Amino acid sequence: MTEKEIKIQYSGICNHLADRKLKPAFDLLGKMISENGLGNFYDEYRNLEQTYRYMLQYTVEGIRDPERQKIYRHLIVSAFELADKVQEALRVKYSFTVGYDKKRLFRDRFISRFDTFFTELEEYYLDRELKSLMEGVEITTSDQEAELSKHQQNMVRLFYHIWFRDKWTEEETIFLNQFFSSELIQPHWKSLQVSAVLLSLLRYFDESKFSLLFGLYGSDENEISQRALVALIIGLYQYDPRIPFYPEISGRLQIANESPGFKRNLERVIIQFIRSRETEKIQKKIKDEIIPEMIKISPNLKDKINLDSLMEEGWSDDKNPEWEEIFKGSPGLMDKMEEFSELQMEGADVFIGSFSMLKMFPFFSEFTNWFIPFFPENPEIARFVDLLEPVNRQFIHAINSAPVLCNSDKYSFCLSIQNLPEENREFMARGMKAEMDQLTELENDEELTAPGRKAEFISNQYIQDLYRFYKLHPRKSDFEDIFNWRFDFHNKTALGSILKEDVKMLRNIAEYYFSKNYFTEAAEIFNYLLTIEKSGELYQKVGFCYLESGDYIMALDAYLKAELFELNRSWNLKKIALCYRKLKNPEKALEYYRLAEKLEPENLNIQLSIGHCQLELGLYEEAL
Repeated sequence: MTEKEIKIQYSGICNHLADRKLKPAFDLLGKMISENGLGNFYDEYRNLEQTYRYMLQYTVEGIRDPERQKIYRHLIVSAFELADKVQEALRVKYSFTVGYDKKRLFRDRFISRFDTFFTELEEYYLDRELKSLMEGVEITTSDQEAELSKHQQNMVRLFYHIWFRDKWTEEETIFLNQFFSSELIQPHWKSLQVSAVLLSLLRYFDESKFSLLFGLYGSDENEISQRALVALIIGLYQYDPRIPFYPEISGRLQIANESPGFKRNLERVIIQFIRSRETEKIQKKIKDEIIPEMIKISPNLKDKINLDSLMEEGWSDDKNPEWEEIFKGSPGLMDKMEEFSELQMEGADVFIGSFSMLKMFPFFSEFTNWFIPFFPENPEIARFVDLLEPVNRQFIHAINSAPVLCNSDKYSFCLSIQNLPEENREFMARGMKAEMDQLTELENDEELTAPGRKAEFISNQYIQDLYRFYKLHPRKSDFEDIFNWRFDFHNKTALGSILKEDVKMLRNIAEYYFSKNYFTEAAEIFNYLLTIEKSGELYQKVGFCYLESGDYIMALDAYLKAELFELNRSWNLKKIALCYRKLKNPEKALEYYRLAEKLEPENLNIQLSIGHCQLELGLYEEAL
């Protein structure tokens, strides 16, 4: 049985259960069990099916049961969970994806003594602190590196344990809560394990995983809370049809919604996910428009810029007046570079093309390194970079401060410096330090110190890290690419209900869709907002969305409704006329162009459109 066949059958069962169609769900589930020889699930299946038959019988006989709804919900939940177990058993048996290859290899390495394991994790920090206080005790660098390496190996083992556990036991849940609440364990290791929770949740549904993520969202550490929020939003999106049957998850979501700033964080992360859909377009624009223009002016760059002079003291004090002449050979390039800069400041992923070829380092052959936050003390860096060289240390600390690079790209950048001559590294380090100093000066700026700005950088970097994993990992085809999802959060039950509570937030998301030309999603939200309050502007925007999507009948209907509000009437009349033209009705189009002509008699575009309509009607003299 192939991975695709397993997924189709499992999805079919879950869809039926979500729609409360138990009969076809049980039929598919029974077939899945019997045809694949999974006899160990047969008794559980027969018990569920028998309960369902008894419920039908009692209903037909008119027997009243005050517990019926409770039993019915429990039956659906139990069927979901049996389907989970059957699917997982089949994937472990048949799947040759990297995840299940690793799971089969890891089965003898699961942590068994959580108390001992946790003690070992914390003792690493206690021992290190104790040794730093002891006088006269010589601690070699190799000893420190060996201890750190062992600690790292424990963190990697924990990552795989979390990822490959289907449903967590009570003991595991207690341990994980203990782990994340430890004041000794460093935040970057905790952040790594949040990604393990996300991968585990995407692979196998478990209420405990949601519960842990809700708890982690309340962490004082931005790196942990923002990763937890991103993981929660992904999990709630994937399992949306199933969430209504788990009141504890819905309840925790409502409690989170009551906390200050949740809606603001939610809106920001949702927009970041929508923005990720722009990444390929941006890279295409850079490749097809900016790079060719840069190549065109490269001879000028070579002649006008003396790189040697930039290395001298005071290199940033004076500007060469000839530099302004560089872009004259390509007048459109400056505009493109300004657009590029604006996208970068907005948080768009502009660097993936630059770093995509730098994911071939051995560093990225270890799965966990795609998810680890960047920190200069990472033992993996010391394996590839000589940290005894001052210029390397300076370079790495400069990279660590760069808010525009995601963690994955920071590691790529860092690992690539080993191939650069020392003078180039020094030049780049000084340049980056200058950039970071400017950012430090700007930290007093109201915009950068606005609430949630730091959290925004972290969540955006994490989403970009995930994007690189799903798009650039050598075995990326083994995973369902979450960035191929539509991310129509407004259509989902759990998150959609929260979004619809706040009209302003929903409008902001709609406007972002609209600004990025995602007209289908924008129209869906604008139409919902129209059920709350009628507005000429909303009708016009709905009409524009439909017009751009090629649905001229719906566009015409929206523009005609907008006419009732007399908002920007000339523009609206021209759009109505255009819709009639698209619908092959030049007579009605001419009628509306004539109305627009009265408002703008000097508008030559209207005259041209009138001429086209007359031409289509065979009125050649008038058209001429």
